[in-house]
Order: sequence, then structure tokens, then C-alpha cells
Amino acid sequence: MALSYPLGATVTLAELDDDPHPVLARLREEEPVSWVPVLGAWLVTRRDLVVQAMRDPETFTVDDPRFSTAQVVGPSMLSLDGEEHRRNRDPFARPFRLDAVRDRFAAVVEEHVDALLDRIEPLGAADLRAAIAGPLSVEAMVAALGLEETDPAEALGWYRDIVAEVTAITAGEQPDGSGKEAFARLRASVEPALDRDPESSLVAAAASDAGGLSRERVASNAAVLLFGGIETTEAMIANAFLHLLSDSEATTSVRDDPKALAAAVEESLRLEPAAAVLDRYATCETELGGVAIAKGDLVTLSLAGANRDPAVFANPDRFDLERPNLNLQVAFAHGPHVCLGMHLARLETRVALDRGLRRLPRLRLDPERTSAVRGLVFRKPTAVHVLWDTVPS
Repeated sequence: MALSYPLGATVTLAELDDDPHPVLARLREEEPVSWVPVLGAWLVTRRDLVVQAMRDPETFTVDDPRFSTAQVVGPSMLSLDGEEHRRNRDPFARPFRLDAVRDRFAAVVEEHVDALLDRIEPLGAADLRAAIAGPLSVEAMVAALGLEETDPAEALGWYRDIVAEVTAITAGEQPDGSGKEAFARLRASVEPALDRDPESSLVAAAASDAGGLSRERVASNAAVLLFGGIETTEAMIANAFLHLLSDSEATTSVRDDPKALAAAVEESLRLEPAAAVLDRYATCETELGGVAIAKGDLVTLSLAGANRDPAVFANPDRFDLERPNLNLQVAFAHGPHVCLGMHLARLETRVALDRGLRRLPRLRLDPERTSAVRGLVFRKPTAVHVLWDTVPS
């Protein structure tokens, strides 16, 4: 296999964790479907092929016992396909529609962001991942799912344990069970919300329209949403601040123009999808991009590679608010597994950027403490240290 895919054979986990984009660019050009031994998988980097696989769950499925996230959180909409996937997803689809999210959460998100900014505004310096991105993503999902009795800090700890174990499994390490234990506690925190008024939360609304799903399965799916909502949004907000504040011209545009604000969110998603890869398993002998794939093979779809495909995005490594086809970025996936919480995640990110730029004068990156985006599966900076001018009291 290495002789057939020499470039894939040289890929290291360190490269994929640190800065995967140079090696993804080489793979996309020379081996767009390549066998990568360190992943034990076919790595797909060209956008058209990534989208083809995402839209064909009959051939490329998530429903496999090796699926890393399912090993930690059990069966859910995330790890099922076909009719079972629809049964698990449909009760949650209506509450997460764009209009429903706007009506229910616009004011709530603005209130949370302002409260978080109140804490740091007098300081003149902060880590925006720790001060804004993490807490906002947790508080918004806790509110969305009706988990009033759950401590947001505790929920953030559960989420981090789950992410660590999923990442370890993807890297071929033996799971230690901490993520599975955290998910059990997370799921238990969801169950009391199932019996409340359907208008009280998204999970209560879903529970009232469960279509025969057991309480345990409704709770598991809600817990998956909580995990996914925190992961996607924390990374989105942190990455967006980092990308935007690295470009002073773009920062000025976003302060003055709501359209530029929306473009900044989409362009940041394109440059660094919160989830860099998605795993699928071949259900039969098949072909993708002219490559023969055997039944049962792991096929890893690189959203990071697809989003920088120069056949689709000109100057793909550049942060460009004028890019005409931002709607073609695939950070939220395609097909039946398109991200259910994408509207809420976008809302939170736009509000965080807008309020942060308006309330923190001359907001800028701290040049001595800027950190890069990293992560094998989930990509974000370890911190986003910033400075701003404080107003004398």
C-alpha cells in the first residue's frame, strides 16, 4: 500500500495535529484519496470527493462499532444511518431550525455575551477562549437544553473529558474510560429536563415529539447535542477572534458592516473547521476518486482539506471577507449528518464578535502570547490572548 501511496505513507500524527494544511495541500494535489498508515485510513482531501462521500451514507456510513465518538457516547443520531438515524434526529430538527433558534435564543445569547464582557471589560487583557468562547458555548447549550440545575463549569469539564477520549481513540490510543464516564454524568443531567413543558427548552420540545424513542435514547441524543454544541461553538468563536484580529483591515470592516461580520464567521469556518475530519466506513467494495476501497475500510474525510481546495477557493490560505463563494465551505458537513446546531453556533459567534469589537476599544491580539490553532480532530487555539484600551473611570 505504501508503494502505491508514497505521500500518505510519510504523513505523521504530529503534522496533522500541529499544522496539517501543507501536507493536506500536497495530498490533495497528488493523492486526493490516499492511504495514511498512521490513521489506518483512506484520507480524502479534495472537496468534491469529500462531499460525494458525505452525501452517500449507504456506501460511506458512520454506523460501525469502530466509530470513535460512538465508542465514548454510545449510539445516537451521530453514529446511526438510514431510518434509525432519522428516528433519532427528527425530534430535535424542528427546535433547531433557523427561525426557532433566532426567536428563542437571540436575546439569551446577547445577555450571556454582555455578562461575560462585563467581567473582563475593566481589565484590558484576557484570554478570549477562556473568558468568552468556552463559557458562552456552555451557557448557551445549557439554556437550550433546559439544564438549569447543571453547573456550566462542570458541563465544560465533562465535555473536555469526552473530547480527550475521542481524540485518543482517533490517534490509535487505548481509551481510559474517562470520556465515557463523563458522558454518563452529562446524560444524567439531561434527564430531568425531559418532563418539563415543551416550551421550556429544546430538549423538552424534542421529548414531547420523540416518535417512540426511549427516554434513554432521547437523553443520549440531547447529550450528544450538548457535547457537539460546546465543541463546535467554542472552537468557532476562538478561531474567529484569532483570524479576524490577525487582519486589521478585516477587523475594521467587521466593526462597520453587518455583512462583513457574517462573512468573517464563514471565512473563519472555511480556514479552520472546528472538526477537521469526519470518519466513515465503506459498506461494500467501492471506488472514490478512482481509488478502490475495500468493504469495511475506514475513510477519513478531511473537512480542513476540502475547505482549502484551490479548485473551489482562490488563494485558499488567505482570510478574505470578499470571497464570493463562502457558502461552499463544508465545516458543518453535508448530507444527512449536516450539523443540527449550526444556526445556534453561528448566532453565538456573530454576537460574540460584534459585542467584543464594540465594547473592547482597539481590541487586538497580544503579540507576545498569541497561540496557533492545533488539534488532530478538533482544531482550536489553546488560548486567544488579547489586549484593549481601558476607559478611565
